[in-house]
Amino acid sequence: MEKNPKKRMARVLDRLFELYPEVESALVTADPYQKLVATILSAQCTDERVNQVTPALFARFPDARALAAAEVEALERLIHSTGFYHAKARHLLGASARLVEHHGGEIPADMEALLALPGVARKTANCVLNDCFGIASGIVVDTHVARLARRLGFTGADKGRAEIIERDLMAVVPKKDWITVSHRLIAHGRAVCTARRPACAACPLCDLCPSAGHPDA
Repeated sequence: MEKNPKKRMARVLDRLFELYPEVESALVTADPYQKLVATILSAQCTDERVNQVTPALFARFPDARALAAAEVEALERLIHSTGFYHAKARHLLGASARLVEHHGGEIPADMEALLALPGVARKTANCVLNDCFGIASGIVVDTHVARLARRLGFTGADKGRAEIIERDLMAVVPKKDWITVSHRLIAHGRAVCTARRPACAACPLCDLCPSAGHPDA
């Protein structure tokens, strides 16, 4: 197995490209506002569930100004099934109010401005900047990316240390691939390298993975 992590990652990226040449976010959104809201809702929730909730949410509150004026009880009813709905409603109301007050209701294409919004950490900010503005601000680290980064031996951090995992990945992934690498890792995590029963024997990355056959070691 290739010991140089950058060279091994290059081979991993080549194979992921072959496996998943066309990739995009699983969250169904039409603009930066929707991406921001959907990503906040996706915390501790599946993308499928978020996609079930957002059509009615966006029909009721189509932009940040409308959301900022929402009644908390009405908002909580709409997002209840995504879990942690009290906190998520509070974050959505706070973020939309700040967007209206400081950015004219528009989503800023700026990391610091996004991180100043309630409920927004680097994962959410990267999602918006990467997918909506094409800005390679970093690498989105969700539960799939964190799991594969550990199993593939590119980080020693546990899944709760997303910023460390992101830093470790950014050190070995070329910047031109920062936007797409997370989508491909997520696709592979869902299709092959699943959390409970990874299909190591059938995995095209098997010879590049130090955890092959014993992913929880």
